Amino acid sequence: MPGVFQLSVDELVKEAAAARADGVPGVLLFGLPDLKDGGGSGAADPEGPVQSAVRALKKDVPGLLVVTDVCLCEYTSHGHCGVLDGEEILNDATVDELARAALSHAAAGADVVAPSDMMDGRVGRIREVLDEGGYANVAIMSYAAKYCSAFYGPFREAADSAPAFGDRRSHQMDPANVEEAIREVALDLDEGADIVMIKPAVPYLDVIARVKQEFGVPVAAYHVSGEYAMLKAAARNGWIDEPRAMLETLTSIRRAGAEIIITYYAREAARALAGKGRGPS
Repeated sequence: MPGVFQLSVDELVKEAAAARADGVPGVLLFGLPDLKDGGGSGAADPEGPVQSAVRALKKDVPGLLVVTDVCLCEYTSHGHCGVLDGEEILNDATVDELARAALSHAAAGADVVAPSDMMDGRVGRIREVLDEGGYANVAIMSYAAKYCSAFYGPFREAADSAPAFGDRRSHQMDPANVEEAIREVALDLDEGADIVMIKPAVPYLDVIARVKQEFGVPVAAYHVSGEYAMLKAAARNGWIDEPRAMLETLTSIRRAGAEIIITYYAREAARALAGKGRGPS
């Protein structure tokens, strides 16, 4: 993805500080471990990449909201989001590992944990473990309506997290189904989610609007890698005015009802909105 890079912790601190100066209020962290295994055990390592990054950001970039992705796909050798028995994901065993990871993020200083796995019951278990561990003030932003989408490709390549076999249709959602999204959001709210997320964003503006209308809770939307890459590719071919297309796209997500937008355009959008020099490049 143009302009997007894997960063060491020291470089991340520099990037986050610059983003904060541009007006970006928070970051969402994903970790890439040195070693992966079948159970994704590195996700809960107190010295893992996310935990180390959280501590560094809290020390060196005061006032920045730090959100952490909670999933196993970046830590498993097979690229699936959970613990496997053969080729089947074990829901409950995975939920236990996710809760351990979330607790380690909270202990490092995360403000918000964001489970992205789509396992059943994970929000409730994470809330329970956080509260028991003394982290009742750590919020949960649940990927409540995460669709099985073709738009995740660039991220999976960058994070080396594509499934080694099969796909994620068993736990991610059917793109044709909005009623399931409503049920999933309701379940996550009942389990203690503070914010619910719809992912991807632009192909699911109707879902964002429906969730906001029906529940009236804080809604986030993830403008994912494929959505970002399409705009970048079109701009590089001279087919669109990128700064205008970027702001129009992000405005559509906000207009649909999302108060929080997660996007690879964050710094460029913040600069454009503040009138600070050039837009995307």
